[in-house]
Amino acid sequence: MTGPRVFRTGFWLARKTQARGRQGRSWLSAQGAFAASLVMQPNCPSTIAAQRSFVAACALRRALATYVDPNLLVQKWPNDVLLQGGKVAGILLESSGSGLNVDRLTIGIGVNLGHAPKDVPDASFAPVGLADVTGQMVPIETFLEVLAAEFAAVEHKLVRQGFAEIRAEWTAQAARLGQVITARTNRETHKGYFEGLDEDGNLLLLTSSGKRVIPAADVYF
Repeated sequence: MTGPRVFRTGFWLARKTQARGRQGRSWLSAQGAFAASLVMQPNCPSTIAAQRSFVAACALRRALATYVDPNLLVQKWPNDVLLQGGKVAGILLESSGSGLNVDRLTIGIGVNLGHAPKDVPDASFAPVGLADVTGQMVPIETFLEVLAAEFAAVEHKLVRQGFAEIRAEWTAQAARLGQVITARTNRETHKGYFEGLDEDGNLLLLTSSGKRVIPAADVYF
């Protein structure tokens, strides 16, 4: 990572050559890729801090909808945005704290603003670039300003109206809602109907053996 800069929005923007995704996976940054982090001090329980993943996802979708038809964008649980069925953006949360509270929360965001990287190993969803769809390259700093404004708006909504409103916005654009999906944890694989999110943002899955509440998993469909 070279040349980090901080903007008045609170986001750190940097050129990343070896960014990370969930569970240590690599995020390949092609030319024109966007990679930024926001550091917060929420001083709240981990379940509340984790809600910022959905805040970031809604803000990301709003920002991307500035450039493409919103109907082409869907939210994939827990933290991806899909464009025409391909992964265009991802979110990674890292937290630390003492006791039961999260004192420091870092929200990392990666977006394929340019053309999608090729030959991505082990990709469950083929990557897609914003430029692949629009034919135009959005300047990184321009996108940052749009994203930061949307994040501030969604964060304000969370603080004023509560997570139920964020959950409703996210669910309205959820991929495969009401359809069969597969959720794979470190220990088990579950297949069933995706019923949405519970009050904490956990995945609700109706399986042949009953309803499952899944806090963390990789989702496939």
